[in-house]
Amino acid sequence: MAKAKNKQKKENLDFSKYIRWFWILFSLGIFSVVLIFLLASWGAFGKMPDHTQLENPSTNLATEILSADGETLGKFYFNDNRTPVAYEDLSPHLIDALIATEDARFHEHSGIDARGTLRAFFFLGSRGGASTISQQLARQLFVGVRSKNIVETIGQKIKEWVIATRLERQYTKEEIIAQYFNIYDFGNNADGIRSASRIYFSKEPKDLNIEESAMLVGMFKNSSFYNPIPSRNPVGVKNRRNVVLYQMEKYGYINAQVKDSLQKTELNLNFSPESHREGLATYFRAYLSNFMKDWIKNNPKPDGSLYNLYNDGLTIYTTIDSRMQKHAEDAVQQHMPRLQAEFFHQNTPKRNPTTPFLDLTKSDIDALLKRAMRQSERWRHMKYDLKKSDKEIEKSFYEPVKMAVFEWKDGKPSERDTIMTPMDSMRYYKSFLRTGVMSMNPQTGHVKAWVGGMNYRHFQYDMVKQGKRQIGSTIKPLVYATAMDQLQLSPCDEFADTPFCIEANKHGNPEEWCPKNSSPNYGGKRTLKNALANSVNTVTARLIDKVGPQSVIDLARKLGIESDIPPVPSIALGTPDLSLYEMVGAYAAFANKGVYTKPVMVTSIEDKNGTILYQFTPETNDVISEETAYVTVKLMEGVTESGSGVRLRTKGADAYRADYREIITGYPYEFKNPIAGKTGTTQNQSDGWFMGMVPNLVTGVWVGAEDRAVHFKSITYGQGAAMALPIWGVYMKNCYADESLNISKSEFEAPKNLSINVDCSKVETNTDDEDDEVLEDLNFN
Repeated sequence: MAKAKNKQKKENLDFSKYIRWFWILFSLGIFSVVLIFLLASWGAFGKMPDHTQLENPSTNLATEILSADGETLGKFYFNDNRTPVAYEDLSPHLIDALIATEDARFHEHSGIDARGTLRAFFFLGSRGGASTISQQLARQLFVGVRSKNIVETIGQKIKEWVIATRLERQYTKEEIIAQYFNIYDFGNNADGIRSASRIYFSKEPKDLNIEESAMLVGMFKNSSFYNPIPSRNPVGVKNRRNVVLYQMEKYGYINAQVKDSLQKTELNLNFSPESHREGLATYFRAYLSNFMKDWIKNNPKPDGSLYNLYNDGLTIYTTIDSRMQKHAEDAVQQHMPRLQAEFFHQNTPKRNPTTPFLDLTKSDIDALLKRAMRQSERWRHMKYDLKKSDKEIEKSFYEPVKMAVFEWKDGKPSERDTIMTPMDSMRYYKSFLRTGVMSMNPQTGHVKAWVGGMNYRHFQYDMVKQGKRQIGSTIKPLVYATAMDQLQLSPCDEFADTPFCIEANKHGNPEEWCPKNSSPNYGGKRTLKNALANSVNTVTARLIDKVGPQSVIDLARKLGIESDIPPVPSIALGTPDLSLYEMVGAYAAFANKGVYTKPVMVTSIEDKNGTILYQFTPETNDVISEETAYVTVKLMEGVTESGSGVRLRTKGADAYRADYREIITGYPYEFKNPIAGKTGTTQNQSDGWFMGMVPNLVTGVWVGAEDRAVHFKSITYGQGAAMALPIWGVYMKNCYADESLNISKSEFEAPKNLSINVDCSKVETNTDDEDDEVLEDLNFN
């Protein structure tokens, strides 16, 4: 009995000993965990973020460019194309997919999932990891890539735990989810969920459906391996998406029927890469980049440092309307391939041995190409970056290399892989006709569309503001407006249609100047309205003789034209080189009752917190009287009523050659509303212009080649009415079709007390209306 009692006593002592050791070990465990957390928070395992860093994590945010209608035109960034979105702007399917796949108990823990951690510990991760969304966010923001060293890995894991719990105290669950989506790199310049949804599906995050959300969430596992572009692992990407759909069904976010149905679908991508050379308004964005760099230099932060255009998360609000911008770009793509096809047809080596150049000798062409060679980016790179000799560089221009060159294919810009020498490629690119389009509201000065060329990747020289070309007859409204203002003339006043000369030494003319009309048939009289409509040179010469070149230049300066204009009478026929930007701004004053409003492209700039850093102030100038402006507009209406722009009124028809490739003439515009405009054609048909106005929109179009020696042989295709006017017509048809734009079809508003007669319907005039830009008989040879 005593022996049994002793045994029982011993067992009790042993049990008490085990209990004591259990509590000792348990306490040591708790103490160790607390100590580890304390050591981690003190920085024993590496630097920890302080309160300020937790509140404002360091992430690079792209500068976003917004259109007037709230669309993203593009972004400025170096490495991180990231624009954050709020939780409310996320699709609920994204949130459901993320929680179901990455952290099913996200709303139940405070940064560390104890059940998940124990499961991962006992099963060594074979049944899933233990990282919560908060821990993964901590790793992305503050810890970095997982080390391959086991000791360092443990230290990183502990840091994640500590930071995750602090993030949970700092932010709401919703803010953590939003940050997690915003921080992740989805590949292909898709930094953050907004860029990812736009690049892979051309949607905003809030518009993503279930299967799209599942694919993007599936990329969190490995955005390189499970990336659909380039599709190196198409089966894996689809399988990973289907795993996410399975998880969503498992946790009750979708039912089995929806899961089974969606798992059978394809990925249905709508890949739209975002880069500085692609997308909408590329030329405008290039201009805006320079605008912002100048603005940043002159507007430092409160601490004296400068804003970073590429990672400070600025927002630039522009005047560009994304719908009108697309209409303008579509108009260019509709007309230019057809015009180019006709140009190529006329400039085959058989028809033109010096193609694409006309009226140049071989030595002239060689000199031109040699100048172009020395001005090229290839020459600059080899000369200054690679330190090559001139002889080595020049030799390289005659060595064939693989390259991708621009071409129009099926009416769209495309690339063709080929092998040619750099010298041949220069000659090839010089054969392409270029274009520029600018559209502006004359009352506000807001620029609504800006197309600097056909394709920014291959033709980066902007023909809206950067390029300047002879303006031809588009300057004539300025001459007429000066005469109307100074001489109190009426559009119905008549001038003789006879040869006219301005003698030498008059108006700064070094020799006698006798401009000719296109038509050899002189005689009779013309009203000023008829003379401008048909671009009669002799009448314009008579007007500038009366007012003098300097008066026209003075008006041009008040209308915002800053380029050099020599004070000689020949400027009346458009010899100065001006930009499309200057011409649209000047014409806008006529539609705005004589008030010049400086073109505006940027309305405001905000920092990443929404603080306004810049807000534009309109710049206006009363230039001419409201009456003179209206009379000039009525003069220009004659151009589209009976002059060189009359094809805007006619039904017309698309006329093609038998192979349906080359355009000849005619578009079915059939505009019925008042349109004031002016065509322009320069010497040898090197430049074609059309300036067109309705009461609330002024649009200018230029078409021509890089070199003036590249042009159409005849005025049939080389005039402004054939080269530039069709782009204006297609653009305006598209704008009118979009009624939400509210483009006016009304009459231009007349001054209340108009004293000048503008109704010339009863005035007889010369009936020979061949003009300065005559349509010759079509020649199919």
